[in-house]
Amino acid sequence: MDTHTPDSLHAVFMRVLRTHRHTMHSLLQDQEVYPGQPPLLFALSKQDGQSQKELAERLHIKPATITVMLNRTEKNGLVERRPDEKDQRISRVYLTDKGREAHEEVRNAFKIMEAQCFENFTDEDQELLRRLLMQMYDNLKRNLDLEQDQEQEQRHGRRRSEDGKPPCRGKKCR
Repeated sequence: MDTHTPDSLHAVFMRVLRTHRHTMHSLLQDQEVYPGQPPLLFALSKQDGQSQKELAERLHIKPATITVMLNRTEKNGLVERRPDEKDQRISRVYLTDKGREAHEEVRNAFKIMEAQCFENFTDEDQELLRRLLMQMYDNLKRNLDLEQDQEQEQRHGRRRSEDGKPPCRGKKCR
């Protein structure tokens, strides 16, 4: 199949992603919630008072990225940072009342989005799509993991040990 046509799977997939993003943006524009922030709101609604480091790890983003995200959400009044009671060096993040309202609006927007996306899908269609997307995700993740392993091997100049771990001698590989 030609991958450079408007009907190619890649082109269709990208159009769906772009339209999904634009629709979510329009559903959330009145809430001052920006792309990338819903996962933060969901993480804090599950466990309020996480440290910035915990949030970065949970959301799989860099500490610098979480700082920028928190600055923006704090400026919009959705979260507040407070020093940890036991360790003043640690900053804990809490949803404000406005942030809890925004979280509910995001949840509702996700429900609306899902209803629009699957409007004329049967339950079987939805399950098949879910299975195929998970298979696609697994394929991409596996290949990405292999590439990262190869990059680490090149940086270290050695292969992984027999247990599959990088030869970092207990240090974090970079």
